[in-house]
This record gives sequence, structure tokens and C-alpha cells, in this order.
Amino acid sequence: MSALQVHIEGIGLWSPALSDFAALKAQQHGLPVDAPTARPQASTLPANERRRAPDSVLLAVEVAGQAVAMSGRAASELPCVFTSAYGDQLISDYMCATLASAPAELSPTRFHNSVHNAPAGYWTIATGCQASSSAISAGRASFGAGLLEAATLSLAEQRAVLLVCSDIAGTGPVGEMSGTRSSFGFALVLSPAVTAGTLASLAIELQPHADHPLRPAPATGEWHETNPIAASAWPLMQNLAAGHGDCTLAAAETLALRVVLETLA
Repeated sequence: MSALQVHIEGIGLWSPALSDFAALKAQQHGLPVDAPTARPQASTLPANERRRAPDSVLLAVEVAGQAVAMSGRAASELPCVFTSAYGDQLISDYMCATLASAPAELSPTRFHNSVHNAPAGYWTIATGCQASSSAISAGRASFGAGLLEAATLSLAEQRAVLLVCSDIAGTGPVGEMSGTRSSFGFALVLSPAVTAGTLASLAIELQPHADHPLRPAPATGEWHETNPIAASAWPLMQNLAAGHGDCTLAAAETLALRVVLETLA
């Protein structure tokens, strides 16, 4: 099949080391960066919602807000794709422990926030978005799967689409299973056509991936290795910071994406 051609209009990023995409670019050029706030600010949410929302929601809403603000588009008009490898691991660990010890004490509110599409719900309600939204997961291939879903939707619907990828740090047995030791979020606004707000273009080609089973890469001590979304998105993030390059991203156990990035001349 021919390559899927989409165009980036906005980028959002947050980690305990980087507060946004500008900080990543500065870091990649060897410049000092200020540490972000202890928790994502998620200023798109009303104050009461920010106080009640779990960290998984704050993280997703923060990077979504950054990307949409950079694009200059109205959040209320953007279909959105949210993806996470493991969802809210803190709540999952709490629920497993509570169900094993005192199931009658399980919090309905925390159960409500445990569902995989909770960040999408908070975002669409806060922004008044009535366009389509979806929440997907593909383990360590979640970023590639989300990019493929968002790019396909953008081209099929011929409209800009918001992609939000995030995972918070794990704890307890769930955290040991996932290996997620830090929080990280990444968001892109993708458009089917070049516009005045286009920052870069992506050509996405599907490739077989059967001979490359998904597993964590050998550790080198870099910060992005402590989160599955960060580790899988890292090749594309480096290219975005540089303004060019190509990389291969896992989208499933048997599918990969070759992504070629170019900035406008």
C-alpha cells in the first residue's frame, strides 16, 4: 500500500524531566532546561476537576492541551485518539489490593477513574468536544498503534485529529509487571493537508514485524527507558527535535510503521 501522508500542527510533551516540546529541543541541543512542576498542571480542566482527577488524567490532559494550543485549532472540533499501554496503574493496583482484602470498601469514584477511556472523557467534557473519541491499548506497541489509528482517521475523515499517548509510573505488583518507573505523555495534532500551521510532515508505511517480538530494549540508563510510551516514541521525538529523519515503530506484534519525517522548506 502507499504511504499514509499526514502533517503535524501541534506537539505536547511532559515528563518529570521535561515540561514541553521546547524543553526537549533544548535538551537535544545540549542546553539547560528547567525542571517541570511536580505534577502536570492540566490547565484545560476546571479547578474542581483538577483537584479530583487522578494523575493519569492530568498527564493526558496536559499534553493534549499543549498540542492543541500549538496547533491553534479549537479543541472542541478535534476527533481524538487516546492510547496508553497500562492505563491508570495506581488505581489498578489499589483495586486489586482492595478486592483481595476488603472488597466492600472499594471506592466507586476510583473505580470510575480506572477505566481506560477516563482521560478521553475528562478531555471531551472539559473542552465541549462532541467529535469522536477512542481509547486503545497495545502494550509496548501502544504509541505506534495510536499513531496508525490517528493518521488513518485523519485521512479517512479529511480532518485534523488529536493523538494523546501517556502512561503514569506504576506501583506494587502492577508496577513490577509493567516496568513503568516514571510518567510520560506525548500528543500530536495531525492534519490530512498542509496548512499555515504545519510544523512537519510524516510519511507512514506499514511493514511486517513478525521477526521482531516486542520486548524492552537493552537498558542504557537514559530517562526515556523508564516508560513504555517514552521508549517507543523516542525515535520519532528525536527526529522531531532535529527536524528530519526516519524511524521504525512497533504497532503490533506482527506490524511495524516506517515513519519518515520532513519539515517544510
